Amino acid sequence: MIPQETVRKILDTAQIVDVVSDFVSLKRQGSTYAACCPFHNEKTPSFIVSPARGTYHCFGCGKHGTAVGFVMEHEALSYVEALRYLARKYGIEVQEKEETPEEREARQRSESLYLTSEFAHGFFQEQLQGAEGKAVGLNYFHSRGLEDETIRKYGLGWAPSDRQALIAAAREKGYKEEYLVDTGLVIKYDDGHTAGRFFDRVMFPIHSVSGRVIAFGGRTLRSDKTVAKYVNSPETEIYDKSRSLYGIWFAKSEIAKKDRCYLVEGYLDVLSMHQLGITNVVASSGTSLTVQQIRLIRKFTQNVTIMYDGDSAGIHAALRGIGLILKEGMNVKVVLIPDGDDPDSYSRKHTLEEVQAFIAGAEQDFIAFKTDLLLGEAGDDPLKRADLINDIADTIALIPDAVKRTTYAQASAMRFDIDVQILFTRIARTREKMLEDERKEAARKGNAAPAAAADEQAGSFAPEDAAAEVEPPVPETAPAQGYEVPLLAPCETELISLIIRYGSEPLMFETDSPYYVEGEEPWTVADFIRDAFEADSHSMRNARLRKVYDAYFQLYDESMSQEDIVRTLMDGEDREVADIVGQLSEERYQLTVSHFAASMTAQSSRLVMTVPHAILVYQSKRVQLREQEIHDKLRSAGPDEIGDLLKELQEMTQIRNKIDKSLGRVR
Repeated sequence: MIPQETVRKILDTAQIVDVVSDFVSLKRQGSTYAACCPFHNEKTPSFIVSPARGTYHCFGCGKHGTAVGFVMEHEALSYVEALRYLARKYGIEVQEKEETPEEREARQRSESLYLTSEFAHGFFQEQLQGAEGKAVGLNYFHSRGLEDETIRKYGLGWAPSDRQALIAAAREKGYKEEYLVDTGLVIKYDDGHTAGRFFDRVMFPIHSVSGRVIAFGGRTLRSDKTVAKYVNSPETEIYDKSRSLYGIWFAKSEIAKKDRCYLVEGYLDVLSMHQLGITNVVASSGTSLTVQQIRLIRKFTQNVTIMYDGDSAGIHAALRGIGLILKEGMNVKVVLIPDGDDPDSYSRKHTLEEVQAFIAGAEQDFIAFKTDLLLGEAGDDPLKRADLINDIADTIALIPDAVKRTTYAQASAMRFDIDVQILFTRIARTREKMLEDERKEAARKGNAAPAAAADEQAGSFAPEDAAAEVEPPVPETAPAQGYEVPLLAPCETELISLIIRYGSEPLMFETDSPYYVEGEEPWTVADFIRDAFEADSHSMRNARLRKVYDAYFQLYDESMSQEDIVRTLMDGEDREVADIVGQLSEERYQLTVSHFAASMTAQSSRLVMTVPHAILVYQSKRVQLREQEIHDKLRSAGPDEIGDLLKELQEMTQIRNKIDKSLGRVR
């Protein structure tokens, strides 16, 4: 745990322009700086950095935050990792506290493994420039079309034929044999002697998502069939191959910016495409595609295009990948490279524009891909066509979102000219079985039922069910009907926005105002809104907004300035709160007709009109909500309940009429 005083020192030291400039070329525009946004593709700069506020904001994609938030977003780091990044940048010593001796030992051991792996990375790079490395390894890379800059950037290397070379170099630099063995770089045999795992091979370092070298892949250049073509690092404490993707460190920013990830199979597929200029590409080298790898991609995009060879093995791998990606709720397309080529060779034969045009023309959604593939096998055989339709329905059943399932089912029904209800029935049956299998597996492991099984009644799937799934989620304190969110969310958002932007501003009511209290200090915006909630014995119903409300007033009650409160919330570890505060703290540059008159009025005058009005609108919506609840209860109420419900309904109507009168509404 980083001590709070160190966190504050890091956040106070970090300068937003300085931090963002490490990744983006900024140009001064008056008191701010502008650039093309690093988070999405644009030609006209809409990314603004404000040194005075210590924040960045993109008016194109809506990304915003402070220095720590930028590092988290751009580098895909956790809050603590981003703090450590900034500490290293500014030379601030971070002394962890409250570590047990065991935790300290584990952290130090993990760091030793990373350092040993990074030493080996440097060693292999140096060897590539030696006599043996140049003659064999470098010559091979050049023969595959890789340029020296690509070789340097991606850290490619050469493992010499002498299996003791790495061990000797590591000993000379003081690295322990224990860590060489535990990183998988060295094999220790039963008789005690050691030898390098990688020798006489070109080397591909594998980076973690934060850029540290965690493993290696080595390719032999021999034609000897008895020698394995590839040798990969074994799994270690720092390397879990099922959770790692080759190229992710270099590709992650472009994946997020383009909102798409191209998934290929091999190291050279990634390198050749990156060198060509298509850099949102990663590979699942050393393992079949895993759920954990898909979830890693999902941190940066929901859209995956599988680009595999067009041979039998590539097609089989693509079919398997489709199911895994769909089950994670992501969108998947497939591009099969023409038979005889792979992404590596195809990208070396064509220009960037030609490859981009090919991808655009060859991309298929999974239904078209499977249909074209399997129809060729089915021919006119009605039973095989039935199997094909069932196969596609079972694939659609993997999709968690009911709206997407419905859309794909309807598209498939049109493609095969069958009644869509037939597909719905098959999909429902498949999901029911799938969820039952999940329940059984969870029970076998002694876990609670999986969320999918708990939340969905698969047997009742039908097109109309999709509508229920697109309604906003009901907060935990909301009634079961689910209409509170659309009624109250805009009102609660407006109140939180007023607190975040003007919380410490005084409300200077005129003496004839019903809110004026003679001899008393004027309310601040924050106090006025909080007092209104407390007087009504109500709290924010939206769970996310309530969390912001509570976090704000915790700092407000410590007498922090408004600027410090907002900055603290945006710099805080709770990134959901930081995100909401960032959104609501931005100035609204677009003036609507209804707000034009207000924009011509002094801020103090605007606030005495806007804040009470927002409270009244919120109260009106709460009353409207209660009226709807009473109407719902009346439908099933017994004779003894009807009288009380009608009496309460009359009271609610009177209250609402009074509020509407204050708002100037006519009912």
